[in-house]
Amino acid sequence: MVNQTTVRNPVEASGVGLHSAVRVSIRILPAPAGRGIVFRRTDLDNFEIEASWRHVAKVSYATSLMKKGVLISTTEHLLSALVGCGIDNAIIEIDSLELPILDGSGTPFVELLDRAGVRRQRARRAYLRVLRPVEVREDGKRIGIYPADCYRVSCSIDFPHPLIGRQGISLTLNPDDYTREIAPARTFGFLKDVDALRNMGLIRGGSLENALVLTDTGLMNDTGLRFPDEFCRHKLLDLVGDLALIGRPLLGHVIAERAGHYMHVALVARLMHDHSLWQEVELGEKYPEGAAEAPIPAAAIPSD
Repeated sequence: MVNQTTVRNPVEASGVGLHSAVRVSIRILPAPAGRGIVFRRTDLDNFEIEASWRHVAKVSYATSLMKKGVLISTTEHLLSALVGCGIDNAIIEIDSLELPILDGSGTPFVELLDRAGVRRQRARRAYLRVLRPVEVREDGKRIGIYPADCYRVSCSIDFPHPLIGRQGISLTLNPDDYTREIAPARTFGFLKDVDALRNMGLIRGGSLENALVLTDTGLMNDTGLRFPDEFCRHKLLDLVGDLALIGRPLLGHVIAERAGHYMHVALVARLMHDHSLWQEVELGEKYPEGAAEAPIPAAAIPSD
């Protein structure tokens, strides 16, 4: 796709916030080329917050944005769906502080966007091409982004649980694969952590209808798993949503090993603060002379 896109028609949905348990409605509206993804708080005089790394406020169990004291929380699932479906520009009207969790996956948002349709715009799409590797490491966890001619995402997790263990997935991002392989994966958590999280004011809207809940030995949800590695696929869904805060589609290979929201946005900030690491290009433009396309160690790429 060489042109920017927006939604063709307004669409809306409602539900509860995962952490706040507050009832919330959203509308996704068309936006002009170059506008990007913008949240509009209709309950606060239509105050707007751009979906940008510059506005990251909190990354504890969700990614929240704040501008001039106005908050938008749990943005990652909708942002992931927008990127996964190839939408560049949209206004997201929302009448509370947290997006609805719906079924805990990206599929309800993908279905919403499918009903909205896609409109191609005249303006050409500008990609952010990664020129040199950049990494964030912490306590045995790692996330990095490396030069590539496409947007590829690789993710691995490792939990000491009989249904999880070590899982990995790697794919080149495109709407068909995202819709089929990533969007259906639901958020998950552990029963042993529920009371502590609720005492912290979190997951008050959580239920077996919108999250996978793991006991010490199994799964509480009687619907079972949508994929054997649904947990890793959901982590990749979150990763794509957090990387959407770059504000442009990527040309690079992102590899995340046991990383979470905090490390995702730390990588974005490190990348965006150093303009020598990237350039804006349109499709068909080559790497500038002298740019290093460093090889990625094979051991760092999770197997499917």
